[in-house]
Amino acid sequence: MKITRFEDLEAWKAARVLAKTVYELSRKGEFAKDFGLRDQIRRAAGSVMNNIAEGFDSGMRLEFMRFLRYANRSCSEVRSEMYIALDQDYVTATVFQQIADSTHETSRIIQGLIRYLKSRPAK
Repeated sequence: MKITRFEDLEAWKAARVLAKTVYELSRKGEFAKDFGLRDQIRRAAGSVMNNIAEGFDSGMRLEFMRFLRYANRSCSEVRSEMYIALDQDYVTATVFQQIADSTHETSRIIQGLIRYLKSRPAK
């Protein structure tokens, strides 16, 4: 099946779930009042899905892979910022682990897509 829309990519779907979770989490309690952390983690979570979309719509394989790498780095940023939230007691260890697992899974999917694109013959 040929994918013609970024919305059909599993990587983008996983990134969307991650962003939704981060937004829900960061609108509660003390987390919501820490404007700097709240805004930065939301930007990073949105960046994961936005970079996947932007790279896909470039129509160029190398450009897409470059944007996928940006998306992957944004997953790491979300996870790093979650450590700050954990250390400030904005989230429990369980919630932290759920987000960390989501970032790892999203990264795994993105990395798989990069490997797939690398394996394709140049056009």
